[in-house]
Amino acid sequence: MLRPIERSDSELVAQAQAGVREAVDELLRRHYDRLYAVCRRVAGNDADAADACQEALVAIVRGLPRFDGRSSFKTWSYRVATNATLDELRRRKRRPLAVDTDERPEPITDDPSFEERLTENDRLDAALRQLPEEFRVPVVLRDIGGLDYAEIAQSLDIPPGTVRSRIARGRRHLAGILTQSDSPGAGLSNLE
Repeated sequence: MLRPIERSDSELVAQAQAGVREAVDELLRRHYDRLYAVCRRVAGNDADAADACQEALVAIVRGLPRFDGRSSFKTWSYRVATNATLDELRRRKRRPLAVDTDERPEPITDDPSFEERLTENDRLDAALRQLPEEFRVPVVLRDIGGLDYAEIAQSLDIPPGTVRSRIARGRRHLAGILTQSDSPGAGLSNLE
């Protein structure tokens, strides 16, 4: 049985810009998991990430007619998702704080390592939340999104050298937070 030939993002964008709804759907499906992962790590929680990712998808669909192809669709969509997440974080700061009950739902799996992985993800999320936005976003785009330095530079509209510097400083700071997570504010002076 012949498998259908997978269309490139460029082909799908051209079709989407011509009004082919299936092309839009395929682009969004193809990139959703990574876009959500970037939103999740930048936002630090599922609820804000889901809101940000939904806003990003809407912005991508609305922006497709104006997408000019100067960057790849992947790079452009990550920029849209990053901006949507940062906007969501700004909105979150204006919202009243919710009461945290410290109650964790029961795991829905019998995998003994599930709770350990959940705890590691919680630690990573907490550490990422401590990183200033200027370091957190490039680190997430590189390590979660898999973008190269040039794509991140394009996505954030900053020079590639700045991207390298921010990623190096962000990773160094993140490592400090994770290794010294017992002491509050650990590693914050590394950013000076």
